[in-house]
Amino acid sequence: MAVIEQVREGMHVVASDGKKIGKVEALKMGDPEAVTSDGQTDPETGGLVNTVIDGFAATSNLPRHTAERLLRVGYVKVDRSGLLTGHAYFASDELDRVEGDTLWLIEIRHADQEEMTK
Repeated sequence: MAVIEQVREGMHVVASDGKKIGKVEALKMGDPEAVTSDGQTDPETGGLVNTVIDGFAATSNLPRHTAERLLRVGYVKVDRSGLLTGHAYFASDELDRVEGDTLWLIEIRHADQEEMTK
Protein backbone atom coordinates (compact mmCIF):
# COMPACT_ATOMS: atom_id res chain seq x y z
CA MET A 1 0.00 0.00 0.00
CA ALA A 2 1.32 3.45 -0.94
CA VAL A 3 2.11 5.72 1.98
CA ILE A 4 -0.33 8.41 0.79
CA GLU A 5 -3.16 5.86 1.05
CA GLN A 6 -2.52 5.69 4.81
CA VAL A 7 -2.54 9.47 5.35
CA ARG A 8 -5.52 11.15 7.01
CA GLU A 9 -6.36 14.78 7.69
CA GLY A 10 -5.19 15.94 11.11
CA MET A 11 -2.12 13.68 11.25
CA HIS A 12 1.09 15.13 12.63
CA VAL A 13 3.81 15.59 10.01
CA VAL A 14 7.50 15.31 10.87
CA ALA A 15 10.71 15.58 8.88
CA SER A 16 13.11 12.65 8.60
CA ASP A 17 15.00 14.00 11.65
CA GLY A 18 11.81 14.04 13.75
CA LYS A 19 11.34 17.83 13.61
CA LYS A 20 7.65 18.74 13.68
CA ILE A 21 6.44 20.33 10.43
CA GLY A 22 2.72 20.69 11.14
CA LYS A 23 -0.52 18.81 10.52
CA VAL A 24 -2.08 17.36 7.41
CA GLU A 25 -4.73 19.80 6.22
CA ALA A 26 -5.66 18.04 2.99
CA LEU A 27 -4.45 15.43 0.54
CA LYS A 28 -5.05 14.45 -3.04
CA MET A 29 -4.36 11.12 -4.65
CA GLY A 30 -2.62 11.41 -7.98
CA ASP A 31 -2.09 9.27 -11.03
CA PRO A 32 1.58 8.27 -10.78
CA GLU A 33 1.33 6.24 -14.00
CA ALA A 34 0.60 9.41 -15.98
CA VAL A 35 3.76 10.82 -17.50
CA THR A 36 2.26 14.25 -18.23
CA SER A 37 -1.15 15.83 -18.54
CA ASP A 38 -0.77 15.79 -22.34
CA GLY A 39 -3.60 13.99 -24.04
CA GLN A 40 -5.94 14.87 -21.21
CA THR A 41 -6.92 18.24 -22.64
CA ASP A 42 -9.51 19.39 -25.10
CA PRO A 43 -7.48 20.83 -28.00
CA GLU A 44 -10.12 23.50 -28.67
CA THR A 45 -10.66 24.83 -25.15
CA GLY A 46 -7.55 23.84 -23.21
CA GLY A 47 -9.72 21.38 -21.33
CA LEU A 48 -10.50 20.66 -17.73
CA VAL A 49 -6.97 19.55 -16.87
CA ASN A 50 -5.45 22.94 -17.70
CA THR A 51 -8.18 24.69 -15.73
CA VAL A 52 -7.52 22.52 -12.69
CA ILE A 53 -3.74 22.99 -12.91
CA ASP A 54 -4.04 26.75 -13.33
CA GLY A 55 -6.51 26.99 -10.45
CA PHE A 56 -4.32 24.92 -8.12
CA ALA A 57 -1.21 26.92 -9.09
CA ALA A 58 -3.03 30.18 -8.33
CA THR A 59 -4.52 29.13 -4.97
CA SER A 60 -1.35 27.39 -3.74
CA ASN A 61 1.04 30.12 -4.96
CA LEU A 62 3.15 27.43 -6.60
CA PRO A 63 4.71 27.62 -10.04
CA ARG A 64 2.55 25.92 -12.68
CA HIS A 65 5.09 23.12 -13.33
CA THR A 66 5.17 22.27 -9.62
CA ALA A 67 1.38 22.36 -9.34
CA GLU A 68 1.08 20.08 -12.37
CA ARG A 69 3.55 17.57 -10.88
CA LEU A 70 1.77 17.53 -7.51
CA LEU A 71 -1.61 16.96 -9.15
CA ARG A 72 -0.13 14.15 -11.25
CA VAL A 73 1.68 12.26 -8.45
CA GLY A 74 -0.55 13.27 -5.53
CA TYR A 75 0.30 15.46 -2.58
CA VAL A 76 -0.23 16.26 1.08
CA LYS A 77 -0.98 19.85 2.10
CA VAL A 78 0.45 20.63 5.54
CA ASP A 79 -0.58 23.48 7.81
CA ARG A 80 2.83 24.46 9.18
CA SER A 81 3.31 25.04 12.88
CA GLY A 82 5.67 27.08 15.02
CA LEU A 83 7.44 30.10 13.62
CA LEU A 84 6.70 28.94 10.09
CA THR A 85 3.39 30.11 8.74
CA GLY A 86 1.37 29.12 5.77
CA HIS A 87 1.28 25.78 4.06
CA ALA A 88 3.73 23.27 2.68
CA TYR A 89 3.04 20.78 -0.10
CA PHE A 90 4.74 17.40 -0.23
CA ALA A 91 4.52 15.09 -3.22
CA SER A 92 3.49 11.49 -2.59
CA ASP A 93 7.04 10.37 -3.42
CA GLU A 94 8.35 12.49 -0.52
CA LEU A 95 6.37 10.53 2.08
CA ASP A 96 8.34 7.91 3.99
CA ARG A 97 5.90 6.16 6.30
CA VAL A 98 2.94 6.47 8.65
CA GLU A 99 3.39 5.46 12.28
CA GLY A 100 0.25 5.79 14.35
CA ASP A 101 -0.98 9.36 13.91
CA THR A 102 2.31 10.62 12.43
CA LEU A 103 3.39 11.03 8.81
CA TRP A 104 7.16 10.86 8.32
CA LEU A 105 8.78 12.57 5.33
CA ILE A 106 11.85 11.29 3.52
CA GLU A 107 14.94 13.48 3.55
CA ILE A 108 14.81 15.59 0.41
CA ARG A 109 16.55 18.77 -0.56
CA HIS A 110 15.97 20.10 -4.03
CA ALA A 111 15.04 23.37 -5.71
CA ASP A 112 11.33 22.58 -5.93
CA GLN A 113 11.14 22.05 -2.16
CA GLU A 114 11.43 25.78 -1.57
CA GLU A 115 8.59 26.35 -4.03
CA MET A 116 6.39 23.81 -2.26
CA THR A 117 6.66 25.50 1.14
CA LYS A 118 4.95 28.79 0.44
